[in-house]
Amino acid sequence: MVERVIATDKAIEMIGRLKAVHGDLLFHQSGGCCDGSSPMCYPLGEFKTGKSDVKLGAIAGCPVFIGAEQFELWSHTQLIIDVVKGRGAGFSLESPEGVRFLTRGHVFTDDETAGLAPLESAA
Repeated sequence: MVERVIATDKAIEMIGRLKAVHGDLLFHQSGGCCDGSSPMCYPLGEFKTGKSDVKLGAIAGCPVFIGAEQFELWSHTQLIIDVVKGRGAGFSLESPEGVRFLTRGHVFTDDETAGLAPLESAA
């Protein structure tokens, strides 16, 4: 099964550090505006998802969501969550660590598209 979202080893390591401090986490791929288009990391339960969100899967045991409109634009792309040095959005938990989560992309091949993991309900 081809996953719609994965994470780099560096991102998984940072997620582990954040979980140790904040408990269970949730990611939401921001659609722009104040946060740019960054993956935002929140304590689980602090960001409300709803009918307009699509659950892409999970990374390091953390659910990952994206807005439905943005999903339509990125549905052909595997999101790869990475972490890099630098300050990102102030709302995301990694910001005080001097790093920011970053989304990279891989366009699915036809074979990968045929093997995509099914979408889960967001709400």
